[in-house]
Amino acid sequence: MTVPPTEIDRAIDRSGLRPGGRPVEVVVARDVAEVQETLRRAAASGLAVITRGAGSGLAGGAVAGEGALVLDLSQLTRIRAIDPVDGTAEVEAGVITADLDAAARAQGLMYAPDPGSVGISTVGGNIATNAGGLRGAKYGVTRDAVLSVDVVLADGTLVRLGRPTIKGVTGYDLAGLVVGSEGTLGIVVAARVRLLPAPRRTATASAFFASLEEAATAVAAIAVSGARPAVLEILDGATLGAIDAAEGTGLRGRGEALLLAQTDGFGAAEEMGVVVDAIAPTAAHVEWTEDADRAADLLHARRQALPALERLGRPLIEDIAVPRSRLAEAIAGIRRIADRRGVAIFVFGHAGDGNLHPIIVVEHGDELPANAITAADDIFALALALGGTVTAEHGVGRLKREWARRELGEDAVRLHDEIKRVFDPRGILNPGSGY
Repeated sequence: MTVPPTEIDRAIDRSGLRPGGRPVEVVVARDVAEVQETLRRAAASGLAVITRGAGSGLAGGAVAGEGALVLDLSQLTRIRAIDPVDGTAEVEAGVITADLDAAARAQGLMYAPDPGSVGISTVGGNIATNAGGLRGAKYGVTRDAVLSVDVVLADGTLVRLGRPTIKGVTGYDLAGLVVGSEGTLGIVVAARVRLLPAPRRTATASAFFASLEEAATAVAAIAVSGARPAVLEILDGATLGAIDAAEGTGLRGRGEALLLAQTDGFGAAEEMGVVVDAIAPTAAHVEWTEDADRAADLLHARRQALPALERLGRPLIEDIAVPRSRLAEAIAGIRRIADRRGVAIFVFGHAGDGNLHPIIVVEHGDELPANAITAADDIFALALALGGTVTAEHGVGRLKREWARRELGEDAVRLHDEIKRVFDPRGILNPGSGY
């Protein structure tokens, strides 16, 4: 279904990047056949195709400028099947991630990937960016949950990549290659994903610290304790203050950093005891519970972090990861960058896998201040210097291409170019985005 290209909302995402001009066409696909037909037309004419789901991306991967065709998959919303014996689900690309998890939980299962945008982002978008989330410390990222993908190639051919089984090593892992490729190799229209038994028990803890560096030290202590929390989140004092202002809470009065941990499974309480023992030497205050309602209250602060910062101005949501052993160094380095560049940087993230979100908040406006842009570059350089990555879960998009190429190096970029030509010889799939 073609809709007027003047619908600018379908040409942008949550990154804040504005397109240069308007797309020439917007297609809201109603089924896979319409996706195939759209790709055939684009291939024949050489028209660039920018695919989108919910537009919740933060790296500019779904921004469509002058002369592009926007392919919207948000109407492909069927959960085709859930198999509790095999522990799998077959879903279309436009299914909201939280809806898949809810459908799985109705049968005693769960879909483990849990991005912060879980209530609005789509499974297809999560696959395109290899999204992570709060449960990543234990359950991994989207790629770890994907068994196979149905992909429409640049010429309109529909192929199934991957396997229907939990195990399988036939051929190259082309499904794994497509996951995280940001719409540059093909259009994911459906997937078979892995489901896990929903935990029967959970235990949730909050711990306040006098400094963010002490909280990072506690993360290292947990890492060597033998415990493996499903959730391990960190928030700095500035972020806690923003949440207080938005929610009327008094979090910052209890410390300059908050660590949130959750263990799950039949031994959740016992494992939480190990976590608490590990962090007790450095924590100013620790509380933990097995009560679901109280746990939701404890985790509420993490869910409200970004909305609270959005009240203060325009947030530039950065996304880096470093080895957990260097988390404290990364945090200290970000503090120095904020002071050196004279910008406000708020830090929170998924401490369990070393994934930090340094958020630079600036005044609303079309132009970004030069010191904010420089600070972002400094953060990316810091991540690489510490043996980390410039994007852990948000993707490269259009905003991080230069830094992605620095991280990859010339030889790896050349391999990427060659793979791209195999899948998309005319270069019509999301040009200007990705590596």
